[in-house]
Amino acid sequence: MIVGIGTDIIEVERVAASIEKQNGFRELVFSADEIAYCESKTHKYEHYAARLAAKEALGKALGTGWMEGTNINEAEILNDEKGKPFLHFTGATAAIILPMNFIFHVSMSHIKSMATAIVVVEKITK
Repeated sequence: MIVGIGTDIIEVERVAASIEKQNGFRELVFSADEIAYCESKTHKYEHYAARLAAKEALGKALGTGWMEGTNINEAEILNDEKGKPFLHFTGATAAIILPMNFIFHVSMSHIKSMATAIVVVEKITK
């Protein structure tokens, strides 16, 4: 059963400027694995922007925004062996989100100037 859907669109240049000008922004928002992934890409800011859009879409899909006790860099957007993005939670955020028994579906897209993402939250039914 689908319990939420969220979408977000963001300007790549805005994310690039935040990373370049705000000391610590990158580490505040992204996990070490996300940073390594994005830094390995030729157009790294497009990948950062898509991941940030997915994190914002997650908050909308949950209907809560970022819940107290959760951290945005503990909601990682990773890729499986075929390149499909998925959400992975760590730390305190995992302790809050995982007991909710949700399945998360993520789709992202980006071009030079814009990135977008959608997250669908599905309740695991027994």
